[in-house]
Amino acid sequence: MSGVGRFLRLAEEGRVSVVFHFDGGIMIAKQGDTVITAILMSGQSLRPSDSGPEHRAGFCLMGACQDCWIWQESGPRLRACTTEIIDGMRLTSKAPVGWPDLERSR
Repeated sequence: MSGVGRFLRLAEEGRVSVVFHFDGGIMIAKQGDTVITAILMSGQSLRPSDSGPEHRAGFCLMGACQDCWIWQESGPRLRACTTEIIDGMRLTSKAPVGWPDLERSR
């Protein structure tokens, strides 16, 4: 994802930058950002819709609506609006092959 994001940072520009991967691309965020903020600063969507061709960008931004579930490349999913971005995270908008069986095997 590249270009203008859905979110615009207005303050706290001086925080340390972190690098993470999303859907195979490299993105940069600020330490302390949530995953949804980090992704939507650079891109227009968070994940494809479960029921149509539309793309989703989260909804409530507080962990109640379940619209911001994304996956780590290693399998476990997370709520993008309540999870802090960590340097080196590898995230994907689509469930990894074999999911949800990955969760049951742990």
